[in-house]
Amino acid sequence: MAKIKYTKTELKNQQDDLKQFRRFLPTLQLKKQQLQLEVRQSLERVSANREAIKALTAKLSGLFNFFSNRSEAEFFASKVEVKTIIAGSANIAGITIPVFEKVDFVPHKWDLLNTPWHTDECIAALKEMVSLRAAGEILEKQYSLLLAELVSTTQRVNLFEKIKIPECKENIRRIRIYMSDQETSAVARSKIAKKKGSVSDGEY
Repeated sequence: MAKIKYTKTELKNQQDDLKQFRRFLPTLQLKKQQLQLEVRQSLERVSANREAIKALTAKLSGLFNFFSNRSEAEFFASKVEVKTIIAGSANIAGITIPVFEKVDFVPHKWDLLNTPWHTDECIAALKEMVSLRAAGEILEKQYSLLLAELVSTTQRVNLFEKIKIPECKENIRRIRIYMSDQETSAVARSKIAKKKGSVSDGEY
């Protein structure tokens, strides 16, 4: 516990600090609750994204059984070219997190007559996979940011609840006891002084 001065000024400072901590604590507690919910929902979105990638991977494995050589793989790779990944941002509980919007692909055409019927489906599935993976990276970043903020906010709540507020209360108690003792001592000294004064007056 930090050293304190046993004065009226220090008492006021401690009372002001206590009032401030008590005023900010409910806001921090509310933020903590909101972040707990957001972190839980964020983790659910990450899990859902992973499951979607897993399911699509199985689908792609089935689709690509139709193809067997390297030139076909190169053909599909050439048709799924990322132009840019578009992401926005959102403010959650006072922090800014990235939000996935979409992947823009370079437009490509292919000869419908000279390619198998499932070519379109394969290319669409590959684009979906690229989009899911891009979204997954951003969802992971969201989760990481929200979790870090939750940890920080929880530490602040604990600091206020378990250290700062009890410390202020104890300091106020100690200062009041000290000041009360000083006041009692002053009254006692005053009475003794008066008594001595009365004795001295009686001697004349």
